[in-house]
Amino acid sequence: MTTAPCADGSAPELLGTLAADHATGALSTESGIFYLSAGHVVHVESAYSPDLGDLLTRSGAVAPAGWWEAVERAGSRQRVGRQLVDSGRLTTGALELCHLGALFDAAYFALTHHGTTLRFRPGVAHWLGAVRPVPVATVLHESRRRRDLLHRIWPDPAVDTAPLTRVPGAGPAELPPRRARTLGQVDGARTAAQIASALAHRTFHTLVELRRLAAGGLVAPAPPPPPTPLHTVPDAGGTAWEEPDTALLKRLLDALEAL
Repeated sequence: MTTAPCADGSAPELLGTLAADHATGALSTESGIFYLSAGHVVHVESAYSPDLGDLLTRSGAVAPAGWWEAVERAGSRQRVGRQLVDSGRLTTGALELCHLGALFDAAYFALTHHGTTLRFRPGVAHWLGAVRPVPVATVLHESRRRRDLLHRIWPDPAVDTAPLTRVPGAGPAELPPRRARTLGQVDGARTAAQIASALAHRTFHTLVELRRLAAGGLVAPAPPPPPTPLHTVPDAGGTAWEEPDTALLKRLLDALEAL
């Protein structure tokens, strides 16, 4: 199987071309992967959004053991979704609804933070299997709608992917229950995806609440951690500042050379 780098065009443009060509395979962006079958999107993954299994098990819709049993039994045949329905663990409607939400959530990140390096792998299929194929135009339209809505609430997209912290000195506020629960998960380390996973909520709904909290001055991207402190290593030439790992490697190298 060959992997074809795509040097020209944006992710939306390439998806449009793949749709027109009725292509089957996987298009990788910097922050996600689109799986296509005959030019339709059948699945999307992103590290910035909880996957379908996480949503189903954390919400209680499927027991973790049942999910992993379906993966083990049908993953190699790309029929995990079908296995969940055939085994009676989910209805077709419940699977389609949850999968569509996860697909649109992941597509938002894969398109909004797609970077410049794009690769298409022809013929690659996802182990979940097709649940309900979605036209590329629908995926692109929904991603633009979400991006525009979030921008109107709060224009800084860093809230989507950075670890978030509560703003020091922010006064107490009367918050709706969903927003209050979301704020309760902001701890200076969790990202939006991790907060969504902890709440068993879809990522986009969590992003809406987080951007509203940011607009209200209650949360912000956490500052980067301080740099690793350097320590002093005296030598014949005086005092030198070196990172501990570097100093240790030099001592080991000197010992090896002395053997």
